[in-house]
Amino acid sequence: MKLIPTLVFAGLLAAPLSAQTAPAIDDVPAPDSIVIEGTDVDLKQFRWKKRPLVVFADSPNDPQFIRQMELLTNELPRLIERDVVILTDTDPEGDSALRQQLRPRGFMLALIVKDGTIYLRKPVPWDVREITRTIDKLPMREREIEERRGLPD
Repeated sequence: MKLIPTLVFAGLLAAPLSAQTAPAIDDVPAPDSIVIEGTDVDLKQFRWKKRPLVVFADSPNDPQFIRQMELLTNELPRLIERDVVILTDTDPEGDSALRQQLRPRGFMLALIVKDGTIYLRKPVPWDVREITRTIDKLPMREREIEERRGLPD
């Protein structure tokens, strides 16, 4: 008889704990959801939410584009952790807003920070280690790291 109230009480205590520790399904983006075709994208939609990493090339067969995408897709969790969204544009004849704003010539990698500032432009592929080090040095990212650790300002 005492076993039933004990089990009910234990179940009631465990339910809130499991609800607090389990991440919501909506909070974890699917890895491929951060790679977006950028021809119809407005950068304003990412302001204060994401760090767009824009990869331009004159063709999807461009060796530098292929190499860059391999480097990025092999390390997606590190980019997701830093709120990065990857935008690609491989149509030089297209008149996309990204091309008008960033004016690439051939292959180009551009990092745009959360406030919408173009922070970095590179004419060659960069590995994720270099990209994440650059992001981690940003003042806003440093604050994000402190907040996640629970450190006071």
